Amino acid sequence: MDVYLIDGTYELFRHFFAVPSVKDDRGQEVGAVRGVVNSIRGMVDRGGVTHIGVATDHVIESFRNDLYTGYKTGAGIPPELYSQFPLLEQTLDSIGVRVWPMIEFEADDALASAALRASQDRRVDRVVICTPDKDLSQCVSGTRIVQLDRRTNVIRDEQGVIEKFGVRPESIPDYLALVGDSADGFPGVPNWGKKGAASVLSNYPHLEDIPKDWREWTPSIRNARLLSKVLLSFWNDALLFRTLATLRTDVPVLDTVDELRWKDASRHAAG
Repeated sequence: MDVYLIDGTYELFRHFFAVPSVKDDRGQEVGAVRGVVNSIRGMVDRGGVTHIGVATDHVIESFRNDLYTGYKTGAGIPPELYSQFPLLEQTLDSIGVRVWPMIEFEADDALASAALRASQDRRVDRVVICTPDKDLSQCVSGTRIVQLDRRTNVIRDEQGVIEKFGVRPESIPDYLALVGDSADGFPGVPNWGKKGAASVLSNYPHLEDIPKDWREWTPSIRNARLLSKVLLSFWNDALLFRTLATLRTDVPVLDTVDELRWKDASRHAAG
């Protein structure tokens, strides 16, 4: 079997800005919820998906906000969008979809934890994490745990992660620590661009593996002296940013993949 894990927060944002406004008889905006639910129903009805789980950021803030004051918050999210989070969770649950509304952790942590747990089940042929989010690339493993961008229908396995970022999946948190992640609100280390980070981390997979003396670096790495000097100056920041970028895989969201089996809910109307 294949297990599909969906980033409900991303899907809700995507549909909110892509579909026309729709209000229910109480005047509440429901267009994005209808779009997401119909999309997921299509995966089951037309795509033959049998095991599915959806994670949402029920509360945008998480434990990471306690670690770094600049981390992303719910500020600026349109009220018409934010109000649809609980409605999406309720609707998916009512039609038989397993939903994880995250409060202390993030939806990405739930997806990472569920992916690891599902991949340990011998009955599972493949775990498909449905999101283009680069954070989730750290969860990719061979061809067993992959990412799917549902907009483009592009699947990214481990080789695909290497081709896109220049590093292996396990180095993604280190990569993001160096280059930053504007979506999550941390800037990275000055002077460390994508090419420099990929060049260094492809030789030294984690920050601690990078020699302190730039003269010991692989000769092909450009600007080694500068990059080394800056990294040493911002070492503690780099470690903090890596912590922010590292997804938790110990969130208790799943005991067995049987919990993800789609329950027949054809009698329910989407949205």
